[in-house]
Amino acid sequence: MGNTESVVVQKRLARFRPDERPVVEGVFDRLQAQGTTAGTRLTVETLQASLGGVASDDLVRRLYQAMCSTDPGLGAASSAGAGVGREQLLVFLADTLRGTAEERAPLVLAMSQRGAGGAQAVTCEQVAEFLQDLISAVVQILVHRGRLQGWEPDRMGDGSLGVKLLAEQMCSELKPSDQGGCDVPCLEDWIFRVSQVSLYLEMLVAEGLNVTLSCRPAPTLLPPCRETPWKEMKSLLDLPTLMFLAPQLPDSHSAPWRLVFSTRLHGESFSRMVAGLIRRGPTLLLIRDTKGHVFGGFASHAWEIKPQFQGDSRCFLFTVFPKLRVYTATGYNQHFMYLNQNQQTMPNGLGLGGQHGYFGLWLDCDFGRGHSRARPKCTTYGSPQLSGDEDFALDSVEVWAVGKPPEEGEEGQGKKSVLDADLEVQAIMEMTGRTRHSQGLREPEEDEEE
Repeated sequence: MGNTESVVVQKRLARFRPDERPVVEGVFDRLQAQGTTAGTRLTVETLQASLGGVASDDLVRRLYQAMCSTDPGLGAASSAGAGVGREQLLVFLADTLRGTAEERAPLVLAMSQRGAGGAQAVTCEQVAEFLQDLISAVVQILVHRGRLQGWEPDRMGDGSLGVKLLAEQMCSELKPSDQGGCDVPCLEDWIFRVSQVSLYLEMLVAEGLNVTLSCRPAPTLLPPCRETPWKEMKSLLDLPTLMFLAPQLPDSHSAPWRLVFSTRLHGESFSRMVAGLIRRGPTLLLIRDTKGHVFGGFASHAWEIKPQFQGDSRCFLFTVFPKLRVYTATGYNQHFMYLNQNQQTMPNGLGLGGQHGYFGLWLDCDFGRGHSRARPKCTTYGSPQLSGDEDFALDSVEVWAVGKPPEEGEEGQGKKSVLDADLEVQAIMEMTGRTRHSQGLREPEEDEEE
């Protein structure tokens, strides 16, 4: 290496801890030893020997092209046919594993191009194709490296469709230049805002090239899954959808997900669904209608049967198909969650957002139908119509408990006093200003007993 090149490479290597530097510097020699050709530069066939287990041929060529485009100093980028030099690989590793959005943007530009590369901009469609290859590789890593956390892909939804939907969702955050293309500044802004790009790229390079860094454990992209009878069901979720939804939740990876209701397992029963919801902590509701649309909502609090709205601004609505999107609280009102049953004067069913008769998402107590009325958007979450038709028919429903499991003995705390049996009467009394004199006669709560 020349002096200037050495300075460039050494500055990159300074990002790694002393115990990590030998690992990074040893990657080139290890890849050469694994490859099928000898020489002072790496070929695409050499990369294929290391990455072939998790990355498609297209993605290997994309990575190779990005390595060749890397300039370690003094215009030393090489053509695709010349191979990848040691200095180029070191800079590529530093920029993908420890780089900034500014340094990663040219690499993403190179990986999004077809052919020899060298263009100053790419289209959103080209970026989406690169993302599909990248997300597919990440899913393969999760499967083949035993990082599924209890999920069973064979008993879940179409993963290939999920890959396309997640890639489209990530690309929806792109802001093309005035000329309509995605140049380096556009990609830099996008990488800075959409953290999954860097996360997935780092995971691919670290896992695919076997670069084990002690201070960077492999990211946990999936929440743990427990107590799910996979042999008896097929979930509406797929792995890419789960990779998207889990980080949207508060403390997304701190608690196992547990299936508490499924129409496939428990039948079409509103009462059975309610039994799975209450006293479960935060839950995720997933619905597919008969038009094939998949959508749902996150409830930040344990559900209660009562004629008032509940929850807080951490609740949200989402769609999975035909597009993957999340819609969070607007602050317009506090109509986050609603659950009522067996009353005559208040609506009976489950709702998220909007208002009575015009919920962003509503399931009627007569199980099998609901509505998503947003004209033009749900006031609480800013969401559009989620379902295929405004008034929809249910195909299937799943409810996942996604918070910490109830503490031992906590289940009993949710039992109602006989004074609470008729919530409808309570609501009418409160609206007319009448006092419930018997309120002070209830037995003390267990946690108040000393």
